[in-house]
Amino acid sequence: MSNTSSRIGRGRVLRGAAAGVVALGLLLWWLLPLGEDPPSGTITFSTGTQLGVYHKYGEMLRDEFDKDMPGLRVDLQTSPGSQENVKRVATGRADFTIAAADAVDTYELGHKAGAGRLRGVARLYDDYVQLVVARDSAIDSVGDLRGKRVAIGPPRSGVRLIATRVLAAAGIDAAEDITPLSDGIDTGPSGLKKHRIDAFFWSGGLPTDGLKDLAETFAFRFVPIRASLVAKLHRQGGATRYYRATNMPESAYPSIQNGVAVPTLAVSNLLVTRKDMDPRLTEWVTRTVIKSRDRIGRDVHSAQLVDLRTAIYTDPLPLHEGARRYYRSVKP
Repeated sequence: MSNTSSRIGRGRVLRGAAAGVVALGLLLWWLLPLGEDPPSGTITFSTGTQLGVYHKYGEMLRDEFDKDMPGLRVDLQTSPGSQENVKRVATGRADFTIAAADAVDTYELGHKAGAGRLRGVARLYDDYVQLVVARDSAIDSVGDLRGKRVAIGPPRSGVRLIATRVLAAAGIDAAEDITPLSDGIDTGPSGLKKHRIDAFFWSGGLPTDGLKDLAETFAFRFVPIRASLVAKLHRQGGATRYYRATNMPESAYPSIQNGVAVPTLAVSNLLVTRKDMDPRLTEWVTRTVIKSRDRIGRDVHSAQLVDLRTAIYTDPLPLHEGARRYYRSVKP
């Protein structure tokens, strides 16, 4: 080989190595802010019931925060669900939470305490409404729930908010036309197995552990919530604009669905904080949420849907300044 060819070859190797170093540097810059000490202190994170996706996701996020911010203590609070979560953050009883967009909007439209302080951190994943009955039940539609014992979720939960609206769209008054029960995903499955209830509503990420566990011991099925009913739901106005007709994919609960998708509705979940939360801390929190998607997604399937391209859309909430800093820093 000539000296010229040798020099060209070495040059290509050096350029390739340099490019690799630059790429690695950019990757590290995206994952962690080099040269900056991580935030420390204590934050409170309001989740959900222990058998729901909110709580499991919150537990795994806490582990990821501990890796990136070892000086930060994260106290998890269980909760009835979205409505309570929004109230806790707005009134200062929690610092961060996960809540469905319809619950956030309902709180704001009601001009409730601290509503103007709420800020979005990230759009996370979608909740799917799951209406569950025994496999041999005669209930085939939401309208068939009239006169039945129906669990519509705990007070202050997002499930109850959605269930009462879905029932109303079918012409059913939850207070008068059914026997309403307050079971959630923690007690609804056992209530169905023991024939204490005829049906229960659940709104959560796919799949939910409480329903996966039920599938192992009890034959149940999902009642479809069809697009025509969702259209009636939208006529109620207000926060119902956050509901969209969709299908629960056949892969959600394979042993129950037998390869068949189920018509239903979905609503997006948001990671929520307050305007007065430290911007630097919120920037670090946002970074960890985005970069931990794949690791958490191995155990919490819904987390796989967290996407940098859609995370910034936290309607109805404006982005927190710290979250905005992060998204600007990674913008192509």
